[in-house]
Amino acid sequence: MSLHGPIVDRYPNNPILTGADFPPDSGIVRVFNSGVIKWRGRYIMACRAEDQALVGRIWIADSTDGYHFVPRPAPVAMPEDDPEYAEYTAGMIYDPRITELDGRCYLVHAAHSAHTCRLSLLETEDFEQFKWLGFISETDNRNGVLFPEKIKGLYARLDRPNPGEEFGDIWVSYSPDLIFWGRSRCVLRNCQVRWAWSKIGPATVPIKTPEGWLVIFHGVRTQCKSHYVYQLGVCLLDLEEPHRVLYRAEEAILEPRELYELVGQTPSVVFSAGAVVEDNGEVKIYYGAADTVMCLGTTSVERLLEACKHR
Repeated sequence: MSLHGPIVDRYPNNPILTGADFPPDSGIVRVFNSGVIKWRGRYIMACRAEDQALVGRIWIADSTDGYHFVPRPAPVAMPEDDPEYAEYTAGMIYDPRITELDGRCYLVHAAHSAHTCRLSLLETEDFEQFKWLGFISETDNRNGVLFPEKIKGLYARLDRPNPGEEFGDIWVSYSPDLIFWGRSRCVLRNCQVRWAWSKIGPATVPIKTPEGWLVIFHGVRTQCKSHYVYQLGVCLLDLEEPHRVLYRAEEAILEPRELYELVGQTPSVVFSAGAVVEDNGEVKIYYGAADTVMCLGTTSVERLLEACKHR
């Protein structure tokens, strides 16, 4: 494999999902930053769907091939009548990430309100009924994603606390029950990523390999003082001590270049919240482009590992 070729190949028919694909009476105009999982032979996308009033919903879309997704007739029903839920989601809910654990699937999503951002957790066994388990972080925290198995007997999570608007690092925390979290340690600092000096955050569910946990992350730099540019990177974490970074690609693996990534609600953004590893080692990376549409890029476990070690 050429180390100078692309690490991620864009799907030639991008974007794969737009607001126009949703039911006509839904009011949805944008879909982006959506979690994806391959579940019992089918692909399920937990969409971040948004209307013109900037009201965000989690909306399931289904696919049999991982390329063509069809949104369901209605969004996921959320516990709007719960006073605690209502207070801490008064702003919006967004960026769901899906992890399978012990035969169930868990959606970690961001919840924004006057209290800033917290992480919230949903559980499902069939993607038809969803149970809200509560808030699982303090404020201000986002980009939460669960590891697909326990580490040393504890659930593990990557996230991005926000100590300030202009920087943020990736952290790992542990839990005995998915609700109470602690033993937090910093994994990767934004100042260590040359192309992402503003902030970084975990993107997709960590991919387990014999060499370590492959972690796709997003990184942000500030261009011309006020313009954010979002890119994707990759690193490899130790299997038993995931606060230890074994390797990290020095270069971004995907940056905004195409018109649908450069022009939209938020220009110059590629942002992933979901990836699927196929049996042949292919990795489908689903990403939001310009906070407007959903797109797809493909790579492989081998290429990502090589990028960590040699790019």
